[in-house]
This record gives sequence, C-alpha cells and structure tokens, in this order.
Amino acid sequence: MNKRRKRYNPEQIVRKLRDADAMLNAGKDLAAVLQALEVSESSYLRWRNKSGRMKSEEAKRLKQLEDETKRLKELVADLSLVKKMLKYISEGNW
Repeated sequence: MNKRRKRYNPEQIVRKLRDADAMLNAGKDLAAVLQALEVSESSYLRWRNKSGRMKSEEAKRLKQLEDETKRLKELVADLSLVKKMLKYISEGNW
C-alpha cells in the first residue's frame, strides 16, 4: 500500500514552518509537531535549511526565480546546440 506523495507550494511550506515554530515554543516535542503537520522529519529539516525564516512572499519569489533560471539554462543549451550545428554545416562537413 503506497501513500501518495504530497507536494506543498512555498506558501504552504512557510505556513507549516511557522506552525512548527509555534508548537515547539509551546513546549511540544518535535515528533508530536511533525505528526500534527503530517510531514516527515527529513522534509521538515530540508524545508528549514532551505526556507529558514523566509516570509511566504520571499519563498514564492525564490521558487519563481529557480523556475526562471531552469528555463533560461534550457534556452542557452538549445541555442548552443543550434550554433554548433550551424558551424558544422557552414564548414561543409555534412
């Protein structure tokens, strides 16, 4: 029986991290907090390292910038391939 993996957007992650901070400050232990938030310890630690004390707007902007960077890298790779092909054809090696 496989559980479906949940994906959280940046706003949800920041909200869960804030809730976790509130629960931890109230005296709950980490295991109870993770169970209440329905996330694993590895996810929580990864989110904490990546998002830290970001606000939801900052996390959303970070995600947008990462997506844009990925798209631009793909464009550069495509243009490099086209340049290489044109150079090969112009040399008459085809």
